[in-house]
Amino acid sequence: QLQLQESGPGLVKPSETLSLTCAVSGGSVSSANYFWGWIRQPPGKGLEWIGSMYYSGRTYYNPSLNNRVAISLDTSKNHLSLELSSVTAADTAVYYCTRHVGGADILTTYFLGWGLLGPGNPGHRLL
Repeated sequence: QLQLQESGPGLVKPSETLSLTCAVSGGSVSSANYFWGWIRQPPGKGLEWIGSMYYSGRTYYNPSLNNRVAISLDTSKNHLSLELSSVTAADTAVYYCTRHVGGADILTTYFLGWGLLGPGNPGHRLL
């Protein structure tokens, strides 16, 4: 059974960099079958896709984040990481790590076009 566990600071100040780690069990981040990524849910709003990464190292990011975001995979530790620089109050959200199928067409058409990913489990609340 796949389990994803986010960890990181509970509070990040404006202009600082948010760093989160997601430990993966019951699956491998080096699997060729899935993308790994991050989404977030601002208070009172829907889910927003942040970005996703394939095991090969190919990354896809939400252009609205203006190059402030970086996602990485660590196959030796079987975890993924998120860094979001120069945070502001607009980055206040619950952050979730995710595993999903699909390619660039899914990322751009579904995640960005619809902005809906379905219900999520309690994630890591920041800011």
